[in-house]
Amino acid sequence: QVQLVESGGGLVQAGGSLRLSCAAAGRTFSSYAMGWFRQAPGKDRSFVATINWSGGTTYYTDSVKGRFTISRDNAKNTLYLQMNSLKPDDTAVYYCAAARGQQIRVLHSGYDYWGQGTQVTVSS
Repeated sequence: QVQLVESGGGLVQAGGSLRLSCAAAGRTFSSYAMGWFRQAPGKDRSFVATINWSGGTTYYTDSVKGRFTISRDNAKNTLYLQMNSLKPDDTAVYYCAAARGQQIRVLHSGYDYWGQGTQVTVSS
């Protein structure tokens, strides 16, 4: 059993930065791969970034490479998404997710636990 709670969303102007956090409670956090997904208005939920159990391997969707950084602090049971150079197209509800496994993954179906989401709105 894992509970995930996102925070850090808000309204920001294009070009600005925001850092999302995902606090985890439950079974050993360091045993799980983690990911961020987002759902923009009128679109399906899509993959953003993933990180393996130790933090040594990451992967990003093309549209955020070079702008977003996923990281984790296993001692604090917390996942982060640092978002820089934000664009209006980044506007979405952002969700963190945990998988019962150590390997990075990009599919929604590969994750077992989900947070409630946090809204990110980027204005022009």
